[in-house]
Amino acid sequence: MPVAPTFRPSTAHAALGSTFYDVVSAADFPDHILRFRNQRWAGRVGLDSLTDAEWLDHFSRFNPLPGSFPAPLALRYHGHQFRTYNPDLGDGRGFLFAQVHDLQDGRLLDLATKGSGRTPWSRTADGRLTLKGGVREILATEMLEALGVDTSKSFSLVETGEDLTRGDEPSPTRSSVLVRLSHSHIRIGSFQRLLYLDRFEDIGRLMDHTIRIYMQGVWRDGVGERAEAFLKEVCRRVATTGANWMLAGFVHGVLNTDNINVTGESFDYGPWRFLPVLDPAFTAAYFDDTGLYAYGRQPDTLLWNLTRLAECLLPLADKAKLEAVLRGFEPHFHGAFNAAMLRRLGLAPSGDDAATALVRSVWKFLIDAKMPFEQFFFDWFGGRASEKRAAASPSAAFYAAETFEPVFAVIAAHATAPGIRLDHPYFAREKACTMLVEEVEALWSPIADSDDWSAFHAKLAEIAAMRDAYSFKP
Repeated sequence: MPVAPTFRPSTAHAALGSTFYDVVSAADFPDHILRFRNQRWAGRVGLDSLTDAEWLDHFSRFNPLPGSFPAPLALRYHGHQFRTYNPDLGDGRGFLFAQVHDLQDGRLLDLATKGSGRTPWSRTADGRLTLKGGVREILATEMLEALGVDTSKSFSLVETGEDLTRGDEPSPTRSSVLVRLSHSHIRIGSFQRLLYLDRFEDIGRLMDHTIRIYMQGVWRDGVGERAEAFLKEVCRRVATTGANWMLAGFVHGVLNTDNINVTGESFDYGPWRFLPVLDPAFTAAYFDDTGLYAYGRQPDTLLWNLTRLAECLLPLADKAKLEAVLRGFEPHFHGAFNAAMLRRLGLAPSGDDAATALVRSVWKFLIDAKMPFEQFFFDWFGGRASEKRAAASPSAAFYAAETFEPVFAVIAAHATAPGIRLDHPYFAREKACTMLVEEVEALWSPIADSDDWSAFHAKLAEIAAMRDAYSFKP
């Protein structure tokens, strides 16, 4: 049986019509070596029963899944790249391969590719993905999911047997094709393209399609009211994801408007990094010379991007009302930040004032102390219930300092969240599981040098243990 009886495919995106995409074909790769298969999420969509041969047939040769698209769709969009508008974007090395339903909660999910070959939007690029790029995306998404961030899932990685030339990797380098599972690939840039082309009716069509499928609760009968409600919901979701990035110590690196989807999931990872210590100026992308997308500037960047979405909705709604919605981003973000801080520390919900005091105290301490970022949250998960564990930490000297006293006071004022599992084997470790750039390079080296994947798989097992210990829900 190639798919489970519960498998629920869809072709929902096709209903938008061909003005929103191009029908394309996948590249014919010379080799197909399965390197990663996300069996956990395959079970969530009814594809866990595929044999490896069947898996490769669908996720590297891209023969259609039953009931979904007969051929892949390269999506059309524009976007601001480092705040310069680019009308020549679109799916240049990927496509929407299939749509399926999450069997647990019924959500529609996209199976989309990266590195699947050239499309009409490839321009001068080869449409390929390096194997290292695919490995890095798996590590990013697995780590973010374990830390409670709403992220796309790396679903499959197949090595494809080509030699690629890249300026940012020793070349020639190995090739791969990645399949990601994501809630949606409708971007802010999808709306920007329609505004650029003066397709105002299509802006309304895309908005209504998005609301009907992804956010039914915000439907309003009046077009203007519907546009306001839509923008408000997108702002809420993006603010929540941004706050969760900050508490995960994550720097996306390339927050262009084509990399922000309207359903709020984090996706499309390139030069990402995690913080070693709390540093607002920390930058992930080597080509971000001005620090535009630095860690501390991510919230402002998200609001800038959302303002571009609001501009696309001006043909549908009153400007003053859309501006009022945008002003709600900051309180949404701060509320989500407070909630993420409590979640990361395993503390029970508290009043706004108490949560804000906790955030300010912890953040000031981390900026001043420059102690390992992830270690702090590992040591103090559970609050006062972890006091003895924190005292035995490699970072215990930071907690013995006088500057930590006010931090301990606000942590101790919060109750431990019910249901957390401090007896989980993960918390018997000495150090937190991290994913710093040096660790990523160390994981890649044996793959590049001797095709040794053991360290990579061991790291995935370590991340899985962390995910289980924290029990953050996807």
